[in-house]
Amino acid sequence: MIVLLGAILGTITGALVAWRRKGRLADILQYAFVFFLIFTMAGLFITLLIHRAAVI
Repeated sequence: MIVLLGAILGTITGALVAWRRKGRLADILQYAFVFFLIFTMAGLFITLLIHRAAVI
């Protein structure tokens, strides 16, 4: 759940950042993809930490 939320937020955030910087379509897509990867990986690690803490 956290991973999906991170993916959605990352895509939206990346697209908005590029759009505010007056980027072209390719810039917007690239920013959206990179932020998607970063936020998804962060969500994955947060999920792993939560599950590890719950097991202990």
